[in-house]
Amino acid sequence: MNASLLSPSSRANVVPTPRSLAAVPARERAESVPISIAELVSHRLYLVRFALRKLRDPALAEDAVHDVIEAVLSGRARFGGRAALRSWLTAVLKNKIVDVLRRSDLHHDALDDDQGNEGAAHGVACPQPRPDEIAEQREELARVLAGIDRLPATLRDAMRLRIVEDRTTESVCAELGISEENLFVRVHRARKQLLS
Repeated sequence: MNASLLSPSSRANVVPTPRSLAAVPARERAESVPISIAELVSHRLYLVRFALRKLRDPALAEDAVHDVIEAVLSGRARFGGRAALRSWLTAVLKNKIVDVLRRSDLHHDALDDDQGNEGAAHGVACPQPRPDEIAEQREELARVLAGIDRLPATLRDAMRLRIVEDRTTESVCAELGISEENLFVRVHRARKQLLS
């Protein structure tokens, strides 16, 4: 759609497309609201927090915000004043974050191709423990159970019934003939001795 064919009132509502951008006078395209460095810096902390929530990496977040500020100061990104400055900076930052994520995806894809893992489910974890983890867990369980057996009888009974057998506090207190507070003290002391 050629913007010069429209009436003056409807011409203002036309969103410039690459084809119609040539029809817009250069002075209208270049208009931008000047932004001071102090204004940019006042939004920096917000932008870093925003980027950190998206990227989950402080260094990448700082780099993305730096790229935004550099783009604004160098004139590659022009603030037209049609939105709040923070909203506009956030929109520019979102685009920078997308660029960062694309670069990291391409980087990971290139590493996968170099290692010959084509078609592999990279980054998908198996919910089952590995055999070496199972062996370690069994050894740790054997050590803990042996440690419980070495505890004094009052502490050993409290730990075995409440923790190992996972019985309710009420049933353990009834069987041992003690109060709940006393049971908690015995379990605490038993754990403390096992850790030492």
